[in-house]
Amino acid sequence: MDPVITASVPLLEPPGWAVAQRGLFDLLDRAWRAFEGDFTGPDGRLAYRGRLTTRDGVDDFYETFFNWPQLYLLGGADDLLPAAERHWEGVTRQLAELGMLEQEYERGYDWFHQGESLLLFYFLCLAAPGRWRERARRFADLYVDPAHGNYDPVHRIIRRPHNGSDRHREGLFDGRSYPWLPEEARLYGFPLDWVLPPGAAEPPREEDPRLGEQLRRRAGAGDTAVNLAATGLVLNALILTGEPRYRDWIAEYVGAWRARASANGGIVPDNVAPDGTVGGLFEGRWYGGHYGWSWPHGWYSVGQAATVAALAAAAATGDESALDLVRPALDEVIAQGKVMAFTEADSSLQSRWTAQLGPDAGTPTLHVPYRYADRGWFDYNPMLLAVPIALWHHSAAPADRQRIERLRAAAGHDWRTVRPFRSKEEAGHEEPWFAFLAGDDPAYPERILAAAQAQVRHRMARMERHRGQDVAEADIHVWQQANPVVTEALVQLTWGGPQVLYNGGLQQARVRYYDAEAKRPGLPPAVAALVSRIEPEATVVDLVNLDPRTDRTVVVQAGAFGEDTIRTVHHTACEDPSWIGGLYDYGHSEPRVTSAEARVDGPWLSVRLPRSTTVRLTLHLELRTRPPSYRTPFDAP
Repeated sequence: MDPVITASVPLLEPPGWAVAQRGLFDLLDRAWRAFEGDFTGPDGRLAYRGRLTTRDGVDDFYETFFNWPQLYLLGGADDLLPAAERHWEGVTRQLAELGMLEQEYERGYDWFHQGESLLLFYFLCLAAPGRWRERARRFADLYVDPAHGNYDPVHRIIRRPHNGSDRHREGLFDGRSYPWLPEEARLYGFPLDWVLPPGAAEPPREEDPRLGEQLRRRAGAGDTAVNLAATGLVLNALILTGEPRYRDWIAEYVGAWRARASANGGIVPDNVAPDGTVGGLFEGRWYGGHYGWSWPHGWYSVGQAATVAALAAAAATGDESALDLVRPALDEVIAQGKVMAFTEADSSLQSRWTAQLGPDAGTPTLHVPYRYADRGWFDYNPMLLAVPIALWHHSAAPADRQRIERLRAAAGHDWRTVRPFRSKEEAGHEEPWFAFLAGDDPAYPERILAAAQAQVRHRMARMERHRGQDVAEADIHVWQQANPVVTEALVQLTWGGPQVLYNGGLQQARVRYYDAEAKRPGLPPAVAALVSRIEPEATVVDLVNLDPRTDRTVVVQAGAFGEDTIRTVHHTACEDPSWIGGLYDYGHSEPRVTSAEARVDGPWLSVRLPRSTTVRLTLHLELRTRPPSYRTPFDAP
């Protein structure tokens, strides 16, 4: 039996964050049901009658629902999980009919987009592991088993930048040239910009060697850094099955990339030729590969993929030095930084930062280069905190925290500012969250919950504008842009974790919860949670039962996958009922709050919350004491 403590501090004036949190849960419940009615069919597919004419698009269908099972895991409605499963099944049938999948998996595309596609699948595996285990094994085996044609165990490479279930899919495009739209060319430029003579006029699109045969020959074969995100798929299978071959593959593949990075001064290169040589198809260049350092996104794609792989390797093998796959490149990018206003930067991510910075777009602040080519570092943007935060959250290492503090010190804008925006990743509020955890902004929980409400309501208005319309292929992002489910605030505040790395990561969390009565993941009805500190030696969690009539029991789990151990817990208590006063008293006195301590020595702690009570837990955690697992506290030992 797990240790049990009982809350005894009376809840007299519910904290604003707790009321706002449960209000957000209620609003989200209405919102996802409205979206389902407006944009999906009875079998779960999206309302789309068109075709898909390029290799792109699979991610846009799955991404629509990526955080629906995540909301269920946080404490969303019981029927949200079967709804999310139905949408995965319906969209999968729909994409198969459109010729995009074979045996339920992407035929062949880059891992920048595959990682986005798979987030929905990963959360479904976490929410209902028994129902998804065989698919997880089958999908991971596409990479772990060389017989499927994706992996070359001799050179320790994934053979192609576009890879998946169709071993016969080659190159990066069908037809004569890569389907690069004029707006994309304006924002991101062209690949292989060195193959045109200096001063040459821009060729007609169909004849441009940067998009045609040169791109097919140089960037369409061999391994590329964004393929590192495939480790998330394999880690998911390892957690579900425990089969050592998945651990061994992650160790082998990530180990090969670590060796390449070490030989390149610590910076992860972005291309490996079929013979295993870095730069073998790029005349020795360590940069220039597909979705690599030069084109189109640079650090934005390479950094996330490398971090997914580093975290997967550390989780699979227990070797914490795996994070050094990322740290040298991250530090080099920061070292190349310049202070400028965003309005003066050569950013290719204008729309993102215009929303995230708001009025501070004209404020001088640290910008770092995201891309590298023959001309050196370029494409300056503020640092996306997703990668530095993910490293620090995992390691709890002073050096990883100090890196974030240096970034904050170099910022020209106030990190405590909460802007009402929702990025593609449904993230971007790491700065004010970090300020809150540092003790600098106690009002953050209520402000981020208010911002989340605003985004739900904004998206519901967008739903009204676009429902019932025929969706053109060029507009298939409409579903993502209208998805009203927002989870970033709940992930930060209740789990004490950052939003999942969007290009294929698995969830990070200091704690997760289970409803003991319902025997399911998530907070019980009327229960709110706030994690205000995430240091392992003192992870602080407040639990509140807002229900004035019904008792609840919450199981607190250490780590997203039960990989951590709660050694001890200090908790608040109120054993003296005299605060109630006498029958004829006109008020009550202040409850006398004391503290108590309990030994846990396990991944789970049960907390009984009688009606209208609250408790503050200070958990002493020991990180990564057991292999990550999808096991729940209700499973047989």
